[in-house]
Amino acid sequence: MKSSIHPEYKIVKVTCSCGNIFETRSTLGDKLNIEVCDKCHPFYTGKQKLVDTGGRVQKFRDRYKTRTDK
Repeated sequence: MKSSIHPEYKIVKVTCSCGNIFETRSTLGDKLNIEVCDKCHPFYTGKQKLVDTGGRVQKFRDRYKTRTDK
């Protein structure tokens, strides 16, 4: 391997929008801002929101009901 062609792999400080800060390694730079991490993502926190698909389907059927009745 050539030593002069590879980017520098260094420790990066990652800051989440929820305020969580942790360190990892990357070639990007000194700081990295992210929107979601394991401390605030619904999958990891167990606070998943269920989407009301049944209500959406019924709303769609009600909207186009008159067109199919003709």
